Amino acid sequence: MDIRPTTDQDFDLFVDTMFTAFGRFPEPPADGGGLWWAALEMDRGLFAVTADGRPVGTAAAYSFELTLPGEILAPAAGVTAVGVVPSHRRRGVLSAMMRHQLTELRARGEFLSVLLASEAVIYRRFGYGPATRTQRLTVPRHRAALAEPRAHGTADATTTAPDTGSVEVLRRTECGEILEEVYDRYRRAQPGALSRPHRWWSLGAGQPPVSPAPRYVAVHRDADGVPDGYASYSLGEPDTTLTVDETIAVDDAASTALARYVLGHDLITQVVFKRCPPDHPLRWQLADFRAGQVSDDTDGLWVRLLDIPRALTARGWFLDGELVLDVDDPFLGEHGRYLLTVQDGKADCVPTDREPDLSLDASDLATVYLGGTAPSTLVRAGHVRAHRPGAAALADALFRGDRSPHCLHWF
Repeated sequence: MDIRPTTDQDFDLFVDTMFTAFGRFPEPPADGGGLWWAALEMDRGLFAVTADGRPVGTAAAYSFELTLPGEILAPAAGVTAVGVVPSHRRRGVLSAMMRHQLTELRARGEFLSVLLASEAVIYRRFGYGPATRTQRLTVPRHRAALAEPRAHGTADATTTAPDTGSVEVLRRTECGEILEEVYDRYRRAQPGALSRPHRWWSLGAGQPPVSPAPRYVAVHRDADGVPDGYASYSLGEPDTTLTVDETIAVDDAASTALARYVLGHDLITQVVFKRCPPDHPLRWQLADFRAGQVSDDTDGLWVRLLDIPRALTARGWFLDGELVLDVDDPFLGEHGRYLLTVQDGKADCVPTDREPDLSLDASDLATVYLGGTAPSTLVRAGHVRAHRPGAAALADALFRGDRSPHCLHWF
C-alpha cells in the first residue's frame, strides 16, 4: 500500500472512491443545490493505493483562513473527504494517510489544521481536539415573544439601543453577493470561524446558504442601508416548522432583529435554529426562558497544532503571564516542553528545560487553543496534569479568548 498525491485528472476517481468509502453514491442534490464536493482542491488530495495502483482510501484539504482570538486571521488546512473503502479497513490505511498528510502540511509551511469529525472517537489519536461547540435551539411559535431589554445605569449602548435598521426578504438566488460580503465581515471578528472562499459561493459548494438550494433570506440592513446580517431559512411540510440554516450578524442589534423576524413568522408552529453557539443570547431574550429548547449539543470544529510555537504566538492574548507546557504527540512520536510567555497581548514560545506547569497531549492543547474549553476542565477530566497549585487557574486565564469560538462553515 502506498500514498500518492492526486491531480485534476483524478477528480472523478477521487469522488467515486470517497463515496464508496462512505457507502453512498455521488448523486446531485434533488433540490437544485450545488455539489458539495465541487470545491475540492485536487493538488491537496491524497490516494491510498494498492500494489496494483487501485485507490482504496482518500484524504484532501481545503485552503482556509481561521480566525484566532484577537481577530487574527491565520491560514489553516481544512481536512476533508477522509475515508477508506470497507474492504481495506483495519489495515492501517487511515493512519498512514493521516501521517502522510500531516507531514505534507508541515512541508507546505502550515501550522494549523482543522476538520469536522464524522465520528468523535477517531481523530483524537491523530492529535486533533474539539475546539468549538454548536447546538440546535427550538422555540415554539406560541412562546416566542421576546422580553423588553432592561438597561441599568450606563449599560453598553450596543446591547440596549433600539434597532434603527430594516429587514428585507429575498430569495437565495437574488442575494449571493450580499451573503458572501456579510459572512466575510462576520468571520473576521468571530474566533473559530473559517473563511468561505469566493469559489465556494460561485460553485454552490456546501450546505445552504452556500448551496443555491431554494431558500428565503431575511437580510438586515443598518440605518445607512448597508447589509450587516442575514438569516437563511425554509419552511417544512406538513409540520410548518421554520428552519434557520444559519444566522449571521455583525452585531447584536442585527442578530436580535433577525431573531424577531423569524420568530414572528405567520403560519408556523415552531422555529428551529440549526447551528447556534452555546452562549447565544436568544434564550435570555425570550420572555419565557424555558421556551428555548436546546438539543444536539455537540462538537464543531476540531483543531490540530502542526507547529506549537508558531500556533501559540499567532493568536492574541489578553493577560500577561508565563506557563511551561509539557506536550506529548504520540501519533507523530514527538515530545516537547515549551515556555509560553505573554506580555502586552503577544506571546513568545520557546523550548525549555524548566519544570512543567501542565502536562498534556497535542489533542488537549488543540482543544484549549481557541479559548472554548478551559484547561482546568481537562484537568478535572483527567486529560491534563497540573504540577503545581494555581497552574490550572493561570492557564484558564491565559487561554481565555475575547469571545467564545464558533464555526458555522461546513466542509
